[in-house]
Amino acid sequence: MARLQATWWQRKKYILHAVVLALPVWFIYQSLNPQFPALWQEQQAGEFKIAPMPLNEDAPYSHHNEYVKDFFIAFNQGDISNIRQAYLNIGQSPLPLAEFAKDEEGIMHGTNHGQHAHAIAPKTISADDKLWITIQTWQGQLHTLKWDIPSQFITQ
Repeated sequence: MARLQATWWQRKKYILHAVVLALPVWFIYQSLNPQFPALWQEQQAGEFKIAPMPLNEDAPYSHHNEYVKDFFIAFNQGDISNIRQAYLNIGQSPLPLAEFAKDEEGIMHGTNHGQHAHAIAPKTISADDKLWITIQTWQGQLHTLKWDIPSQFITQ
């Protein structure tokens, strides 16, 4: 027997279905159109011209019991195959290579088009901290670059 009057649920359930179907479209649009912060100032070390870019403006996050911040590193000049190892860290001074060798955090990895790194960072970034890139070539040369941290990343 058919109902003569529809219940509230019978009238409104299609709205819920439409919302459930529309949400994936919104999330895929956001995933395919990310908004990144601008590249930082390019600097030169040996044959390499490097410009780092944080992947977001969030504070460092915990990754394998260490705090890290994700960076994209653009190599605008220089042959990446000449790099033996390269690391990133945020702090008041660059970490020694022996400290980086203990774990995989901070190491740069990627392709000729760009490198990625989980830069080792303190839980909160202060105004005294800097971004440090340490590069060792196959000839044993050691290059160290530093960038001041922009104010929007400082979380005191």
